[in-house]
Amino acid sequence: RARPRARRPPRPPAMERMRVGFIGSGQMAEAMLGGMLKAGLAADRVSISDPSAERRKYMVDKFKVKVRDSNYEVCAASDVVVMAVKPQVLEAVLTDLQAKAGDPALKGCLLVSIVAGKTLATFEKYLPEVRAARVMPNTPALVGCGASCYVLSKRCRAEDAATVEAVMGSCGIVERVGDEKLLDAVTGLSGSGPAYVYLMIEAMSDGGVRMGLPRAAATRLAAQTVMGAGKMVVETGKHPGELKDAVTSPGGTTIAGVHALEGGAFRGTVINAVEAAAKRSQELGKPRPAPY
Repeated sequence: RARPRARRPPRPPAMERMRVGFIGSGQMAEAMLGGMLKAGLAADRVSISDPSAERRKYMVDKFKVKVRDSNYEVCAASDVVVMAVKPQVLEAVLTDLQAKAGDPALKGCLLVSIVAGKTLATFEKYLPEVRAARVMPNTPALVGCGASCYVLSKRCRAEDAATVEAVMGSCGIVERVGDEKLLDAVTGLSGSGPAYVYLMIEAMSDGGVRMGLPRAAATRLAAQTVMGAGKMVVETGKHPGELKDAVTSPGGTTIAGVHALEGGAFRGTVINAVEAAAKRSQELGKPRPAPY
């Protein structure tokens, strides 16, 4: 007797067939859209809305996308809608969409939120039947080197994970977590992490200047060193400690520098920075008491 074939999980629409909307069109939305267009998305399949006439004109002139008159029209014209508004206006946007909550066009699209600090519960409160994903991106997405992490709501389908990864993967790498609470840790690590790295680059540059290098050359060397080291970790798959050992010869210059960093509690300080930022993210995510 023939064995039944295992059912394949449903596939998300290919990028070139996807209809994508953006509610809000700031810098992060611009970076994501640019990446998706490079990945094969057709500009005439993109809809945007934005309260700024200047920003709408800019996006149309640059990307030749369609501007819609309302946020609902963006949703109705899209398979995936990136929610890219400021945190303080999100609930006003969701209240506007709530009037159409039962509309099949709205219920049929996947909302991908990059709104900082706003949980999936916020979307479920206003649009309980809509599928939603919450994403924590970071600013290097603006140059195609972002690190994003996401979580799906309970209403999401099996193929929604691949859809989110296609959207966010257009401007960097993507990881998934199963528990939304872990996005606070992601915020402390990759969300706030670019600032830690900028401090490292600045400090390395200062060190070079102290030892006689011109500022511009020192900064370029420091930035390229950080970028190259990160690429080594990602592309080789080796543990950072193994890569560090490979350039740390006995009695050499590198171990002298590493010893100085350890003397300044470098490792512990970085760990503490991630923890402090993650805890602050937890604090910001807690509901605030109503004013008297």
